[in-house]
Amino acid sequence: MPEFAWPWIFVLLPLPWLLRRVLRVAEPGQALHLPHPGLHLAAAAREERGNWRMWLLLSWLCLLAAAARPQWVGPPQAQQRSGRALMLAVDLSGSMRTDDMQLGGRSVSRFGAVEAIAGDFISRRGGDELGLILFGSRAYLVTPLTYDLGAVRAQLQGAAVGLAGTETAIGDAIAVAVKRLANLPAQARVVVLLTDGVNNAGNITPLDAANAAKAAGVRVYTIGIGATEMSIPDLFGTRTVNPSADLDEGMLRTIAGQTGGRYFRATDAEQLANAYRAIDALEPMQQQGPSLRPRHELFRWPLALAVLAWLATVLPRARRLEVAA
Repeated sequence: MPEFAWPWIFVLLPLPWLLRRVLRVAEPGQALHLPHPGLHLAAAAREERGNWRMWLLLSWLCLLAAAARPQWVGPPQAQQRSGRALMLAVDLSGSMRTDDMQLGGRSVSRFGAVEAIAGDFISRRGGDELGLILFGSRAYLVTPLTYDLGAVRAQLQGAAVGLAGTETAIGDAIAVAVKRLANLPAQARVVVLLTDGVNNAGNITPLDAANAAKAAGVRVYTIGIGATEMSIPDLFGTRTVNPSADLDEGMLRTIAGQTGGRYFRATDAEQLANAYRAIDALEPMQQQGPSLRPRHELFRWPLALAVLAWLATVLPRARRLEVAA
């Protein structure tokens, strides 16, 4: 149904009439002090004034209608919300530069794989509130909880390894997430923490942070990323090493188990995608969000009519001036 967003604009309708009363224009002939004003000039101008006043009135009405913001309002549409608030904590320490992951047939860094696969995970979370924490030597809340998934994904894709320092503050990252989630409904609090190392920085130990998460009812899902074998060149050709030797899997399992979450090991891009798919399968707590009514602005139509009416007033007078000249 159509309606006006600002109907009070129509109180300005009598404004031209009031201005005309205050600023009264002299009749034709009076301004020239002719001996018989109103005879020939008034008769010739009366019809012209009637025409342009009609067009000016129409133009004024259309301008007011456009200024009042006419809108077409659609039927109410209920917004579905999952009821979950999910905080992503992603490791940006120096070891995330290690090129031991395969994605699309080519070698990529650990963070390159996370950027692609976690980005897809974010895009599928419609209805969830998402936030993003990036951590290295310190943990930073980059994106507060929001339904704008595009903003969360853009922040992840704009990040760079080493941006938060070269070490790994896992405990601080969990603590920042818990602080942001603690006041939300119990079933809504979820943290997905991804790392490739061991806690070696920060002010809070991972186990203390896990205790705080458990007390606040926050479930922490942990992902340990990094291949188990990697060939590197040396003086005698190549040798095979374990690039994930520093990964503290025991600590990640403890955090997940203590908080009611789950630990995932991702040695390649496929396992990383499977980990995010498993987390994606969490049962949502369906809630009925506020009803919204779509609104389509219609001001362009009365505005166009106002311009046409104004042209219908101005153009004939301009032609007469040209002929007189």
